[in-house]
Amino acid sequence: MNKNNNHKLPKRRPFALLISLFILAIVGIGFYFQHSVATSDDTKHKSNGGKHNRDDEDKPSVVSVETTSKTDFPLYLNGLGTVTALRTVTVRPRVDGELVRVAFTEGQTVKEGDLLAEIDPRPFQIQLQQTEGQLLRDEALLKNAEIDYTRYQTLLAQDSIAAQQTVTQESQVKQYHGIVEMDKAQVNNAKLQLNYAHLTAPISGRVGLRQIDQGNIVHANDTNGLVVITQLQPINVVFTLPEDTIQALIQRKRSNESISITAYDRAGKTKLADGKLLAIDNQIDPTTGTLKLKAQFDNNDSVLFANQFVNIKMHLETLKDVTQVSSAAIQNDTQGAFVYVVSPAEKTVQVRRVTLGATEGDKVAVINNLAPNEIVVLEGVDRLHEGSQIDIAKKDGQSIAEVIDKKAKSGDKSPKH
Repeated sequence: MNKNNNHKLPKRRPFALLISLFILAIVGIGFYFQHSVATSDDTKHKSNGGKHNRDDEDKPSVVSVETTSKTDFPLYLNGLGTVTALRTVTVRPRVDGELVRVAFTEGQTVKEGDLLAEIDPRPFQIQLQQTEGQLLRDEALLKNAEIDYTRYQTLLAQDSIAAQQTVTQESQVKQYHGIVEMDKAQVNNAKLQLNYAHLTAPISGRVGLRQIDQGNIVHANDTNGLVVITQLQPINVVFTLPEDTIQALIQRKRSNESISITAYDRAGKTKLADGKLLAIDNQIDPTTGTLKLKAQFDNNDSVLFANQFVNIKMHLETLKDVTQVSSAAIQNDTQGAFVYVVSPAEKTVQVRRVTLGATEGDKVAVINNLAPNEIVVLEGVDRLHEGSQIDIAKKDGQSIAEVIDKKAKSGDKSPKH
């Protein structure tokens, strides 16, 4: 049996070897064709891709442009402020008694001298009556003493009375004069107390919420008082500016011209009122590095309230005849600021280095190297470089298609660009 197996084994080896060689040949041919196809596709892709990139580079970039202008450019300083009433008064009673009448409405605007409340006046009327009666009695005693003094002087001249008696009578007259003056003072004091029973507005302004109701006993030393009055017309705003703006501010103040102030709401978007600079503080706050200033507003429409938070814009000066452009047109690189200036005839752009001045809102003042009525690129600068071809889609905020359509409707046959 072993002989038979050893005899058959050599016959199978050539067949297995043949199969292996056949498989290797198939794999090699497949790899060759796959590599050839991949190389061919890559060569075509590179060839087509190079052509595509060149097409992209040659294709004009779609941009939005703006025409520069020459105008007066205002400079402002911005700060944060709090509205403060010109005067704030807490109305307190100056005498004790029952509050029998409240004559104002909460939130009402009152004038100086208007009646606000009344304290029961009867105790003060009685006190006045007593002092007036005492005054009448002492005035009668004074008059009688003066008559006696006159008679004593006549008798002394006739040597019918001792001189000492005349001198004593003279002193009594002076004593009654003093008593009468004291009585008059007491009468005036009683009248004053009676007047204090009527609480009037010490200033013109708006009254707040009532602090005590009618029927309560009030005292001169009450802490809360009856009501608070704030003067809102005119009204002040206290605001701060950084200390590095002080020198420019002082130079502007030396001109002795009024400096205009504009107040905006908390968001800084809605204009509330116009006013003027009133005063500058005499020291810088070392904790914040800011300087306090005070502005005054007429507030005739009552849009400003005490303790209201506002944004302040102070007009510092105005630059005359300055070229200005939108801040979106300004580009920056390692060499500084530049803009893309459009050549309308060639429809290309040029890189122009510029020197920038002040910024206000979305506008920038350009000091040099940019003239008025030049066209600069606002949007679509990503693919631009020196000499790039452009296609203007929007100019000065208006679509070129809309301009062409309007011209077509009006029958204008002039060139579109």
